[in-house]
Amino acid sequence: MQEIPVIDVIATGQNIARLRSVAGLSVKDLQEILGFANPQAIYKWQNGQCMPSLDNMVILASALRVRIDDIIVFQTVSMVSVA
Repeated sequence: MQEIPVIDVIATGQNIARLRSVAGLSVKDLQEILGFANPQAIYKWQNGQCMPSLDNMVILASALRVRIDDIIVFQTVSMVSVA
């Protein structure tokens, strides 16, 4: 069995909300930084419904003053190797 990392979308969303709060930014602030017309995407990220695109993840990391690795939460999953 091999263990592989898998993104935990819900925990990552909770982490985005936490890091945003720690950075002193509102959802509206992130909306403006990312150039979004409305905040729905940010709420979807925070609720674990989807992940930011890679481009948005780079901007998000910069706005939150963290590394991308500090945003994403991984869990490990055991995979059965087929021979």
